[in-house]
Amino acid sequence: MVPLPKPAVICTHESDLDGFVAGLLLQRLASQLFNEEVPLQAYHNHNWKQRNLAEKSGWVCDIAFESRMDKQDWLILDHHTTEVAPRKATLIHDLNKSASLLCYELCQLHGLGSPELERLVCLSNTADLFLEDDPDFNIATDYANLVKVYQFWNLYELIAGQLERLLDHPLLEVMAVKRRIENPLGYAWSKAHVTEISPSVAYVDTVVGNINLIVHQLLEEKATPYPVLLTLFRKGNGAMIVSLRSRNGEALQVAEKLQGGGHANAAGATLPRFVQYVPDAISYLKNVLNPAPPRSTPLNNLEGIFAAIELEQNSRA
Repeated sequence: MVPLPKPAVICTHESDLDGFVAGLLLQRLASQLFNEEVPLQAYHNHNWKQRNLAEKSGWVCDIAFESRMDKQDWLILDHHTTEVAPRKATLIHDLNKSASLLCYELCQLHGLGSPELERLVCLSNTADLFLEDDPDFNIATDYANLVKVYQFWNLYELIAGQLERLLDHPLLEVMAVKRRIENPLGYAWSKAHVTEISPSVAYVDTVVGNINLIVHQLLEEKATPYPVLLTLFRKGNGAMIVSLRSRNGEALQVAEKLQGGGHANAAGATLPRFVQYVPDAISYLKNVLNPAPPRSTPLNNLEGIFAAIELEQNSRA
């Protein structure tokens, strides 16, 4: 067993259940190994890219590995696509496992496994990898929706950082009712409120229901002609978050154009601070995702024609 570096900080993905479970698991592991509580920090993709990694050591989970993270005494556990090979950092990477499962397997090696934690990790893995054929898929999406609805740090405080308290939490009843009643209503409404951003990307407006499931259903049923569908969410601090979904790997490509990241079919980005409202976000996205057409040759437009005439007159003079 390779000794783990003592982390000065633990960093995780803020916006979903996988990052939530993975981060709390690593915090517990650090507490057992080093007998102190290591601070946990959570980031959206855009905020993470702006963070300076000044600490001498750290553990990172559910965030794609990149060259600036390749530092001595840094441990990264992740399942996103990366083209960077570690030289100094320790990278535990598997595209077919969620970050929470990778973190739990590490915890098990150090005697921190339990039936309760294993159940939560299985649900997190099912939801994050969107394993539709899993018999627990619906309940897994209810758990995932807890983080979406109540947000990372609110949920952390509600369970006092103790993952086991999330099992069979009373708020899951709320999520189940929302799924049964709101999702069909939300799907019908959203299907009628799709706005084109580019020939391949469209914005889906939402009012009720599990946004991820609604967008997934739209893509699955090919209810729109667009291979990439996006939704928008405005955080309490005013930041506008864009979430992108696809079926054939296009979502990540679009997210990268917006300085974001994620999985091939489930990605996201944070829009610039000056984008505060949905209409502004739609205009911004249209500008970014519809690059200006190349200028035509001078003789194919009026400007070019006038320039050619002027050039000919000057040469005669």
